[in-house]
Amino acid sequence: MKTVTSKDNQIYKSALKLTKKKYRDEQGQYLLEGVKPLRDAIDMGISVKWIFLCEGAGIRIDYLDEKTVVLDRRLFEKLSDTGTSQGVIAVAEKTAYDSGSFAMAAGKPGSNVVVLDRLQDPGNIGTIIRTAEAAGYGGIILTAGSGDVYSPKVVRAAAGSLFRVPVLYTATGREAVELLRKMNKRIVTSSLDADDFYYEADLTENIALVIGNEGRGVSEDFKESSDIKIKIPMEGSIESLNAAVAAGILMYQSQKIK
Repeated sequence: MKTVTSKDNQIYKSALKLTKKKYRDEQGQYLLEGVKPLRDAIDMGISVKWIFLCEGAGIRIDYLDEKTVVLDRRLFEKLSDTGTSQGVIAVAEKTAYDSGSFAMAAGKPGSNVVVLDRLQDPGNIGTIIRTAEAAGYGGIILTAGSGDVYSPKVVRAAAGSLFRVPVLYTATGREAVELLRKMNKRIVTSSLDADDFYYEADLTENIALVIGNEGRGVSEDFKESSDIKIKIPMEGSIESLNAAVAAGILMYQSQKIK
């Protein structure tokens, strides 16, 4: 176990860079904060490079002692993304998927996937990933312009589901559509001018549920390729729901029909 008190320490400097998306992408690593998320990651076989413990926090990770670094409290607080940290932050390796490996992992016959079409809010993204696992969905596709699933806020909101649900980024919506066709998934979009309410459609299996951008909705690539268009009934003057709320309602429809 090492002890670090200097901000110039190379291990610490490398970890601090991971608070920025640019370096998470370059290094293929991200920060994972909290005792339970770390245990979940280890249980799922996620590779952990370093574990930082806040000095005085009273936490020990004995089975990874050689990877453990005790940080001066001031250094730890600069690394932390929470106001009430549990005193442990790990550097974890990303799980990388290409279209082929994603299709193998998420495209089993009957399985559903969620497409996040330029969704940006970290809380929404993390909540949808977590809900997708709970509702039995097989994977997540994010198009260009979507937020980073490995940002600290998303990792925290996903609550461990990020380790278990395959995630793939595509350069364009069109690329995602082409992959979904190869996976034999029916593309489902929500629209205020749809004829059917969500509970009137069969969302049981083999669907790709598209959740659009918080302000602009679903892109033309998915609108033009929709196999099913649905809407959620809303009373009063409400025109739209929070993206994560809408996603949860629609994902659990598959559970209700089964």
